[in-house]
Amino acid sequence: MHSIVTNIAASSYALAAIGFLALGLPVLAGWRGHAQRVTLSIACLITAAWAGALTWNAAAGILWSTPAAVLEVLRDGAWSLFLVALLGHWRRDAVSAGRPSGLTALRPSLLLALAVYLALLVAIVAAGWTGSLLQSFGVPILAGYMGLAVYGMLLVEQLYRNKTIVERWAIKFACLGIGGMFAYDFYMYSNTMLFRELNPDLWTARGVINALTVPLIAASIARRRSWSTSFAVSRRVVFHSAALFGSAVYLLAMGTVGYYLRYFGGSWGSVMQTGFLFGAVCLLGVILFSGSARSWLRVSISKHFYRYNYDYREEWMRFTRTLSGRGPNLGERAIQALAALVESPGGTLWQRGDSGRFEPRARWQGVDGGMAEAADSPFCQFLESTQWVIDLDEYLERPEKYEGLAVPDWLLDMPRRWLVVPLMLQENLFGFVVLQRARSPLQLNWEIIDLLEIAGSQAASHLAQDDAANALMVARQFESFNRMSTFVVHDLKNLVAQLSLMNANAEKHKDNPEFQRDMLETLDHSVQKMKMMLQKLGRTENAEKPLPLALDQVVRQALAMKSAFEPHPELLVEAPGLMVVADRERLERVLGHLIQNAIEATPRNGHVLVRVGRPGGGRADAVEVEITDTGAGMSEEFIRERLFKPFESTKSAGMGIGVFESREYINELGGTMDVRSQPGAGTTFKVVLPLQREQAAATTA
Repeated sequence: MHSIVTNIAASSYALAAIGFLALGLPVLAGWRGHAQRVTLSIACLITAAWAGALTWNAAAGILWSTPAAVLEVLRDGAWSLFLVALLGHWRRDAVSAGRPSGLTALRPSLLLALAVYLALLVAIVAAGWTGSLLQSFGVPILAGYMGLAVYGMLLVEQLYRNKTIVERWAIKFACLGIGGMFAYDFYMYSNTMLFRELNPDLWTARGVINALTVPLIAASIARRRSWSTSFAVSRRVVFHSAALFGSAVYLLAMGTVGYYLRYFGGSWGSVMQTGFLFGAVCLLGVILFSGSARSWLRVSISKHFYRYNYDYREEWMRFTRTLSGRGPNLGERAIQALAALVESPGGTLWQRGDSGRFEPRARWQGVDGGMAEAADSPFCQFLESTQWVIDLDEYLERPEKYEGLAVPDWLLDMPRRWLVVPLMLQENLFGFVVLQRARSPLQLNWEIIDLLEIAGSQAASHLAQDDAANALMVARQFESFNRMSTFVVHDLKNLVAQLSLMNANAEKHKDNPEFQRDMLETLDHSVQKMKMMLQKLGRTENAEKPLPLALDQVVRQALAMKSAFEPHPELLVEAPGLMVVADRERLERVLGHLIQNAIEATPRNGHVLVRVGRPGGGRADAVEVEITDTGAGMSEEFIRERLFKPFESTKSAGMGIGVFESREYINELGGTMDVRSQPGAGTTFKVVLPLQREQAAATTA
């Protein structure tokens, strides 16, 4: 049991030694003649030496030693000197006003304190103080320590009282930490004099108490410009140091509780101690690996220890690396980069599509919005005109701050929605990102909002460059397709030459059975090869002008061409006679391709339904063709990444341009094409086309 107490005490003082050493060295590195920084670094280093001596004593099983007692006097003197240096600096203006300076006013007390220090040092060395506090000079020495503690508290009180409001903001944490050290010493020594014995628990906890003052003093260092050092500590180092420091304090506290459980637990003491320590370690692991806990710690460090919320060099490097990295597509990386700036766990990206609407293009650990927003809607127009980052929670609480903003209902209904970040490109709205609520509470200010706006513009530039690269790739693929057509023409010429030669020899060898056999094989080969070329070249453009067409008749004609396939598609015409303006052959080919895909994806015992009618939402100026099958379905990732991408096909003989061409022509007609699908649950294509103008006007009237 004694060894357990010794280990706890050694760990307690070792923690204090490490903390003050880490605090004093950076300050000492940038002293450059400044008295405040010199005295601060000396006080920190002497305190670290004092805590190290007590760590050695605890490991050796003794409470005190002469070196530790001497270092404690020096520690109290160093911190008192630091407080006097601060007080003299702030009272310097009094000299110019004809009043005595702070150092002059404190001169009698300084001389008295110096006398007490020297007397106490002489008494300690003369007594050879090694184990008990109450040998020969014990009571006077205790009184001397209490006097130093009282003097330190008086200096703290004088320092805090004789400063302005602005200076109090900078020094209050240092006063709290240093005053706390002196107050605890006074309490411990008064308790010792009262009970004539040093309390081991108070002595053991003293190291932790001193270690807890390190972050308080560090906070004042960060606030006080004159204490600044040339030794820059990054947020990452502070984050890991704080996590390590907090873990050490936590484990020390849990070890102390475990010790008392074993001490008072009787026969169950060891079991209770083991179970408690195991649970404490597991809880620490959960906290350390918790994203919310790490987020809270990062936000707290930036809020309390730094003037700005971000280390812009590090944040911009991380932002750029995320956008330029590998892994998910660029849209997901853009969301991830923006979310990291505000500790958001996910989000969704909307980007302007070929139809002119803003459609959900990517999501990173977020919910699928599933809704498109027109580019001329009030919401998009507000984003483009103001370029504001919208806090949706603030919008609901204070709508007058966003005058003229109309947020769509589908956006307000999204779970955990928080911020809308516009992606601006050359003063135009390229897209927007909806971020989820941060893991830990984050107070938005001008710095965060400005950073998000700039980061949004940078993300828009990357996305636009990626779109341009994809468009160039598609153009090159079409160029390759045109080159392939040249080879097809060459093959046709070879076939024509071969058939011409056969035709020339037919009259001469028509009665030869062997020639007849070769002729049939040649014809069969030529027919098969021409069929394959016709399938590849089935994109012949029709030069006829678009004409008014009855859409249900076009659908019937497309279905008639699929009558030989199984399952046989079913037709449901809810609104016959609706007219659209299009090229019959191209529109029939587009609808026929979608129907053919539905048939091929559906087993023979499945169903394919083609419906012609009005679209949902009460639109009277459009007509809808809905093609539904009960086939294998498609994943969301396949729809987003591959379905509408040209030259991407899952068929062995497919060229991957059918669905791409279909959507391009539908958009050319001013319509839209949407798809809903789930693996194993079938697919539904919806083609919405505008009615002929005269018919649409009559319907509206």
